Amino acid sequence: MNSHDPLGPVMQPINRARGLPNAHYIDQAVFDAEKRRLLFANWAGIGFAHDVAEPSDAKPVDFLGMPLLILRDRAGVVRVFQNTCRHRGMILVDTPGKIRGAIRCPYHSWCYDLDGTLKSTPHVGGPGHNRHEDIDMSTLGLIEIASYVWQGVVFANIDGSAPPFTKVHADLLTRWREFDQPLHFGGETSYFALDVATNWKLAVENYCESYHLPWIHPGLNTYSRLEDHYNITAPGKFSGQGTLVYRQLCDDGKIFSDFAGLPDKWNEGAEYIAVYPNVLLGVQRDHTFAIVLEPKSCDQTVEHVALFYADDAADNDLKDKNADLWRGVFEEDLFVVEGMQRGRHGIKFDGGRFSPVMDGPTHNFHDWVARQMANRG
Repeated sequence: MNSHDPLGPVMQPINRARGLPNAHYIDQAVFDAEKRRLLFANWAGIGFAHDVAEPSDAKPVDFLGMPLLILRDRAGVVRVFQNTCRHRGMILVDTPGKIRGAIRCPYHSWCYDLDGTLKSTPHVGGPGHNRHEDIDMSTLGLIEIASYVWQGVVFANIDGSAPPFTKVHADLLTRWREFDQPLHFGGETSYFALDVATNWKLAVENYCESYHLPWIHPGLNTYSRLEDHYNITAPGKFSGQGTLVYRQLCDDGKIFSDFAGLPDKWNEGAEYIAVYPNVLLGVQRDHTFAIVLEPKSCDQTVEHVALFYADDAADNDLKDKNADLWRGVFEEDLFVVEGMQRGRHGIKFDGGRFSPVMDGPTHNFHDWVARQMANRG
């Protein structure tokens, strides 16, 4: 093994592998490289479809410094554009809201349709002349970013180099095909955000394994025990955990409606999967959730959490209790991912070792990161 290859040990079989080196959690140069190779080159989560619930709704997003605009066009299709005017690079939309008419640049009033087409260029040929022979409007529409909506999440491939989402994640789409049906966002109280002093990858690592369950989630472990869980690993794509014991929330006899047509495996089963690079998903018989990890810096991450239901008729009090329950579970993890971040400053830490039995999902993620960064497929 090349001693100068810091990622070589990460790509070894799990019984011999070491975890990612400290630099992948605390070094700005590595963070910048991961931005390009992991987050911009793959299908990253950048927001939620319910943020643009109706035609003409738009929401600006700053994703690792990249100005993006999520909008729903007049046909109801969610689209993502670079939020930059093609004239002088001005930010087009600063605040979420409904686009009245056209997307108008606040600088020189160039206007774009919701499909990105450049519609007007006032005075571009001089006062009162709104056309110029050297300005080909057909080539100056907004730059569209490849996007795909699944499980309520807006995924985007910012640099445009990834294969189609449906090809990359064909296995997962098949695995969860029963949940390919309308999801109803639970409303204002079914969204919350957690500001976490950690690198975004540590949130992925912690989420996708159940090994920590007895010590970090003792309440959950009373009915969904460690031995009730199983590992999920799809090399190069996703990893996570499943449970054979999911307990429906019940309050004064009220429960959520089930998703239609689910097979028996979901009566008491549930699965929790990290979709690389930065989306964490959970499916149960009566609700789902999605977590979009927003990396802010090497050691700062915002976890955006949204819960979804099978229909709009879900009881509001029950939805509030469910959101509180999940918030409590996710908050139990905070001291762990923040503690690992602090621990990564230990200069003699060598990436750590994996349990060959319990850490398969985490090793799968480390191996994916290492291969992406080393350009080894």
